[in-house]
Amino acid sequence: MVKKIVSLFIVMLIGLHSFAQIRGTNIVVMVQPDHTDWNYEAGQTAVFKVSVLKSSTLLSDVKIDYEAGPVEFPTVKKEGVTLKDGTMTWKGSMAVPGFYRLKIIAHVGNKTYEGLCTAGFSPQKVQPAAQCPKDFDAFWKKALEEARKNGLNPTRRLLPERCTQDMNVYEISYVNDQPNSRIYGILSIPTHSGKYPALLRVPGAGVRPYQGDTYTAPGKAIVLEIGIHGIPVTMDQKVYDDLLNGALRSYSYTNLEDPDQNYYKRVVVGAVRGVDYISSLPEWDGKIIGVTGASQGGFLSLAVAALDKRITFLAAVHDAMCDYESELKGVAGGWPHYFLYDKDPTQQKINAVRYYDGDNFARRCHVPAWFSFGYNDETVPPTSSYGVYNIYPGPKTLSVYQQTGHYWYQEQWDEWQAWLFSKLLSTVE
Repeated sequence: MVKKIVSLFIVMLIGLHSFAQIRGTNIVVMVQPDHTDWNYEAGQTAVFKVSVLKSSTLLSDVKIDYEAGPVEFPTVKKEGVTLKDGTMTWKGSMAVPGFYRLKIIAHVGNKTYEGLCTAGFSPQKVQPAAQCPKDFDAFWKKALEEARKNGLNPTRRLLPERCTQDMNVYEISYVNDQPNSRIYGILSIPTHSGKYPALLRVPGAGVRPYQGDTYTAPGKAIVLEIGIHGIPVTMDQKVYDDLLNGALRSYSYTNLEDPDQNYYKRVVVGAVRGVDYISSLPEWDGKIIGVTGASQGGFLSLAVAALDKRITFLAAVHDAMCDYESELKGVAGGWPHYFLYDKDPTQQKINAVRYYDGDNFARRCHVPAWFSFGYNDETVPPTSSYGVYNIYPGPKTLSVYQQTGHYWYQEQWDEWQAWLFSKLLSTVE
């Protein structure tokens, strides 16, 4: 009898977990352009249709606030507008290449709901404002030469609970730019002996643990996923939360006026040293190493590909840290938006961050590249992402998912993975 009661209780818990899930909201703010690709020629007019929906039907007498204009620099802001039938039409235009955004905030009860749409105007003609220091190449050549005076002195620890039938998984570390500075990561290696292509995964911004990659090309490729902060990547989440709110808070703004002390110097060097580490593995095929990442990882993908000619392909998703200087000209620039709020930066600061602008790395890349981003991204604006793509000199593929923000859809993820797999598989017998 007791066993029956326990079994019934377990079934009830499973049922609650299966059916009592929170998904989405009943109120939806939809903003639609009148061009299906969201693109217009400079000088044309985009027409946006706004619909505030409840249970997929229009909500009457709803109050909204809205702003409209070039991304990051809206020219119109209105509050407390009532939509009697739940709809509104808005027209916007740009005379020069760029992106125009209409953002709606609806007030329903005591809650707010947002919707936005971003139209591209001649996006294929967007050009970044980033300027390159004359000694850019010498700066990074010296940084890598200094770091490589130190041996990698690698460590490796098996993580049996993460291993699969196809892949063995390890936490690894190697020396970065100084003997006492290390990079930690998760290494996945096919279980069967042989020679394999490799992929370096570089991270987005933040402080977190990593699980490793056993899914991109199971049993067919080596994958190294690294952290950037010089700390083990298998600790409890609370450790990373404490660091993000303490010692590593605002790390992306550290020492901006001194390129030699900029936080990202050791990050970029450490990522390139990841290629050194992969190339030292006896399982590597000696031919293919790709690099990929999103946001901050998009920037690092460009940096690694520019600084290490062993890289054979890259994939960058909503690449951050590109074209900071456009914001000094009233045009949206990339995260972390050094000049969006600092309206009067010193020339020293402007000069210094140029060593860390993804555009200056992108101009030095010539390997096949896959780019993807969304027009509705409020963290990394499409202006900076499209600018990077436009100046990229190597073979390139662009896959835009207009409605996405600073995330990706399942279809986008699947396409990203398929592209990586195809590049790795091209050398797999």
